[in-house]
Amino acid sequence: MTNGTLRILPLGGLGEIGKNMTVIEYDERIVVVDTGLRFPTAEMVGIDLVLPDFSYLKERADDIEAIVITHGHEDHIGALPFVLRQLGQDIPVLGRKLTMAMARSKLDEHKLRDVELEDVEPGEKIELGPFDLELIHMTHSIPDACGVALTTDLGTIFISGDYKFDQTPVDGRPADVARLAELGRNGLLLLCGDSTNADRPGWSPSESGVGPQLQQVFSRCEGRIVVTSFASNIHRVQQVVDAAAALNRKVALIGRSMRKNVNIGRSLGHIKVPEGMLIGPREIEDFPDSKVVIISTGSQGEPLSALRRMAHRDHPQVELRKGDTVVFSATPIPGNERAVNETVDRLYQIGCDVITTRDAPIHASGHGYVEEMKLMLNLVKPKYVMPFHGDYKRIKLHGDLAVAVGIPAENVFAGSNGLPLEIDAKGARFGKQEQAGMVFVDGVDIGDVADVALRDRKMLSADGIFVVVATISEQDGHSVADPEVIFRGVPFRDEADRLLDQIRDTVEASLERAAKEEVREIDLLQEILHDDLATFVYDKLKRRPMVLPVVIEV
Repeated sequence: MTNGTLRILPLGGLGEIGKNMTVIEYDERIVVVDTGLRFPTAEMVGIDLVLPDFSYLKERADDIEAIVITHGHEDHIGALPFVLRQLGQDIPVLGRKLTMAMARSKLDEHKLRDVELEDVEPGEKIELGPFDLELIHMTHSIPDACGVALTTDLGTIFISGDYKFDQTPVDGRPADVARLAELGRNGLLLLCGDSTNADRPGWSPSESGVGPQLQQVFSRCEGRIVVTSFASNIHRVQQVVDAAAALNRKVALIGRSMRKNVNIGRSLGHIKVPEGMLIGPREIEDFPDSKVVIISTGSQGEPLSALRRMAHRDHPQVELRKGDTVVFSATPIPGNERAVNETVDRLYQIGCDVITTRDAPIHASGHGYVEEMKLMLNLVKPKYVMPFHGDYKRIKLHGDLAVAVGIPAENVFAGSNGLPLEIDAKGARFGKQEQAGMVFVDGVDIGDVADVALRDRKMLSADGIFVVVATISEQDGHSVADPEVIFRGVPFRDEADRLLDQIRDTVEASLERAAKEEVREIDLLQEILHDDLATFVYDKLKRRPMVLPVVIEV
């Protein structure tokens, strides 16, 4: 019997959809599974990406044996360049062939070219310090998805990654059910399972059923067809290509990530496109509308995505027009519904026809439904269960499913980011809370965990800003010129001139009072001006804009 403690610390992916990242510790060594990101919500003004807070690892970078990536979706691989830049490029990264090709492309963009990327095939056993690693083939909405089995002398834990039990996948390779059952027969210590669709009863539809539906939709369209989907959903892109080929239409790829991922998929044999079928964006207008299909990014209404720019008539190469049909072959990720609805509305305003999953079965989730989650639990027969990848509701529902199939309730651990599960020979329990949360990326820089710039941006977006420049005499502190007032984002309507005069009067009065009281320190003068102006503006406008007073001595 071992005296060691196995520690599973989720840094992202629990209590949320996205930014999956998990730290597995044993015998003072670490394996990190996934380094994902998520995209900002509407209130995260000006933020480009949201990463897990991985500061826990910064002091322990030398203890990390490897980073293992389950598949190539952004919520599992997107933070990799930022993590490696902070922790060091000498940490090896492991995953399957397509996943590593996507990782290499991503790292090249960030000029991180010294990272060791290792292709691992399912069934290979790799020793990582006290861990034995094995990847197990799973089906998902991207090829080369896998679950991660990590074995220590305490037992084996299995992190499912994203999965579904699709019996007729597009590539003809269903999940390795036999190996999962073998894990169960050998006695699995812990299952960390995908909870995404814990609220959807039954079985998820097969991805291969989407292709015929797309072809049926295409056959009814007379003009150009724009299909938007996740750029990494390579099986979906293949089915769009097949449907276009059947109707003798050319295909154009729009969006940098779409072109990049399709090129990677073609080079590895996951996508097959007939010779001469692909056309460049500038060639679209050379063909009749009835002979063109455009595959575009932007299914989630992302602000800078190709479809969003088309909808706002801001795309440099594609101008949508009446008669075009836009097909959303994806469902909104929870939290993105508003952005997607805005995009759809703009498309209708242009005159496009829009077809979504409500109108036709043109999307299949890459995550298993309730019956598939039960099947996973019954196959691997874990002693302990820790639901992963879901908001608190879905994690709770996944835990309920585990109890329903016979896992004792005390062996189900519904956790949260930063809360480690500790397992030893005596049992399992939650440990002491570690730091976890969000780190913001603005441009290419990583911001603080609690970024004060975000609070300022919210204030600016809601109430605007006043900048007041006052010039005073160095001798007596009295004002020597009319104050200059600059404002942005503040609604004045018809009374702007009168209000500006009143603001200038308020500044003059504050300065005169300060001069009488012989207040000469610039910092104190600016503080007095700020307080007086903020009070005046709130009384007049019932708003609290940012007030920036500048005092100059002459």
